[in-house]
Amino acid sequence: ALVMVLSMTACGGGRTEAPETKPADSNNEVANGGFEEGAVIGVSLPWLGTQNWKEAEEMFKTELEAAGFKPLIQAADNKVPQQQQQIESMIQNGAKVIVVGPIDGTQLGAVLEQAKAEGIYVIGYDRLLENTTGVDGVVQFGSVKTGELQAQALLDGLKEMKGEGPWNIELFGGGPADPNAPNFFKGAMSVLQPLIDDGTLTVVSGQMDFTQCATMDWDNSKAQARMDSLLSGFYADKEIHGVLSPNDGIARAIITSCEQAGQEIPAISGLDAENETIEWIWAGRQYSTVAKPTDALVAQTIEIIKSLQAGNGMPATDVIVNNGKIDVAVYELPPVVVTKDNAKEVFANDPGRMALLAD
Repeated sequence: ALVMVLSMTACGGGRTEAPETKPADSNNEVANGGFEEGAVIGVSLPWLGTQNWKEAEEMFKTELEAAGFKPLIQAADNKVPQQQQQIESMIQNGAKVIVVGPIDGTQLGAVLEQAKAEGIYVIGYDRLLENTTGVDGVVQFGSVKTGELQAQALLDGLKEMKGEGPWNIELFGGGPADPNAPNFFKGAMSVLQPLIDDGTLTVVSGQMDFTQCATMDWDNSKAQARMDSLLSGFYADKEIHGVLSPNDGIARAIITSCEQAGQEIPAISGLDAENETIEWIWAGRQYSTVAKPTDALVAQTIEIIKSLQAGNGMPATDVIVNNGKIDVAVYELPPVVVTKDNAKEVFANDPGRMALLAD
């Protein structure tokens, strides 16, 4: 499955064909020769405030140890200076590879370049590391594709839940510091904008730019406050039919806001397939989410680390993204939409989530 994943090019935008192989940096002698078994592997996570990041922490510890490495895993509580300090500590502790899920993909350039100068490989995890030469590759789910799937799921939900259009909708984006968030929004708008233009969809508030729709820090309470304001300001005498939501926590906050305002639950998208959301989907309170299985993302990352340890460099990939300074190899996995209709199929091999789908 991992070999199949590496061949996929689900998203467009800023990509060119990669060479057949991506050799290690010729100045990185330690990496070119591989490194010893039992080496320290640093994992820098942005925070543990959502289920996917908690899962990542647990899975990296278990899987790195099973592969014979010594994991050094830290989370930065969404504070960039703290993440910078933690990466510095990983450098000082002799990490051979540092995996970074950045809080802000543009703010780690200096410390990542320091790591590269020390002969350490740097792998971005889930989010692009931007405006730095200190990165060797990024493992993530297709971010533009994710947005496209969210938008299409919203349209499917509108048809299923609200009948024929036209429909009133609102748009929400993720945290502006997260490099994935504008790509989610971009992908979604590529699907929604033609229907906005032809009148099938009406954004009643008129708020359609990412900067207007973004949710600072991915904060659910901020999303709920914005939804409260939208409903009181624009929907006193209108029904809201659907909402584009960038993740599950924000989707649940929006649904709560609508219920408190006396609105029927809108068709709504999501992301991350969090346990509470899976229960809501099964109960009919949320139409859809997009699953980005953490185990697949961690497994792909560890396969790359094994390649580096063996002295084989970064594996080949056919997706390349420019990060503002260099072209970066991206190992891109395909996300999948989850609704009540396909939940049991999607989670057939996930006992924890299957247990939530009780009849």
